Amino acid sequence: MSSSAPRRFAFRLAAALALALTAMPAEADPAFDRWLAAQWPAAQAMGISRATFERETRGLEPDYSLPDLAIPGKPQKPGAQAEFVQTPAAYLSDKAIGNYASRGRTLARQYAAELKTIERQFGVPGPVLLAIWARETSYGGAKLNYDALRVVATQAYVGRRKDEFRAEFLAALKILDEGHVTRPQMKSSWAGAMGLTQFMPTGYLKYGVDLDGDGTANIWTSVPEALAATASLLREEGWQAGRRWAYEIVVPANFDCTKAEPAVTLTIGDWLKRGVKIADGRRVPPAAMKDPASIIMPAGPHGPAFLTLANYFVLKSYNFADLYVLYVGHLADRIEDDRPFAQGWRDIALVKTRDLEFMQKVLTQRGFYNEKIDGKAGMKTRAALGAYQKANGLTLDCWPDGEVLEHMKRGG
Repeated sequence: MSSSAPRRFAFRLAAALALALTAMPAEADPAFDRWLAAQWPAAQAMGISRATFERETRGLEPDYSLPDLAIPGKPQKPGAQAEFVQTPAAYLSDKAIGNYASRGRTLARQYAAELKTIERQFGVPGPVLLAIWARETSYGGAKLNYDALRVVATQAYVGRRKDEFRAEFLAALKILDEGHVTRPQMKSSWAGAMGLTQFMPTGYLKYGVDLDGDGTANIWTSVPEALAATASLLREEGWQAGRRWAYEIVVPANFDCTKAEPAVTLTIGDWLKRGVKIADGRRVPPAAMKDPASIIMPAGPHGPAFLTLANYFVLKSYNFADLYVLYVGHLADRIEDDRPFAQGWRDIALVKTRDLEFMQKVLTQRGFYNEKIDGKAGMKTRAALGAYQKANGLTLDCWPDGEVLEHMKRGG
């Protein structure tokens, strides 16, 4: 026997053992099985057949690798959402948005008739729907590799929002019971969102649109029906047909940045009278001058400012992050008219989450802030920082920079 023969034999033995282990069924989880069985009465009340329930729950196992679980004794693995871990300059990359806009114009021509029908029915323009499709799944190019039913079942069993995901689990069973999609086709993100424009199961049942009359709303492979579902949701949330989502603006030199938050509203006309200027050359129609608007400055003094209208907040119903809304709104604009932001985004460093949480706690103690301590520099946090800066004679920019952090650490 050659000297390499034992090594070859050992390799074959290891490979055989690995194959055998892979083929072995995973260890049963009796507690999870009991939880599944306890869902039958609620499923039955929703009209889900026993056959469907048994077929889809047989062999179902929790996926403990998912983010956002609350397993006793195990550290929580948070879901990394780009809107909260990237700088505005990185998230709102001009090159990426320009590429998506170019493809969006091609798709707008390809689906022109369908988009016109959807806008006529729901009032939402095609470029907005295409922009959401781009942001959600890269025009369908993103791979959704998770079993949607397994995801929502796991989250309902050991997630941080059990009641919310229990409803999603039952809705997913309802979708399968009604035959809208097969289980192998019902793929999702790690958070359970499905289809080209990312709907949770309850959202699918509420907003799905059957455009072609075949009895199902196909958000998985039908572009028109996925976009129609998105338009249905936005209309339900209050989309105002014929109105913009926002205008990029230049604020006057003496602008008080603590006023850059949704609670401070004036009509567009009144903001313009106070020295605000439209930055991108767009004309405000006379009919819109009386529309209420608020100002946001997502990067403080380090990027563009925006006059936000009702449709801006409708887009937030799809994803609450301001950077997401800016991405979708700006991309929609560029699909129609390929102009970049009038003012660029500086590539600034993000404040560490623990430092921002410290700032929020100090702001809360001093009475400037009464929102969630989450380590994120949202509009409420930035306005509170500005109030703190004014009260302590610091440079007023409503931004969590080193100066205000050190001031707080010294006891303010």
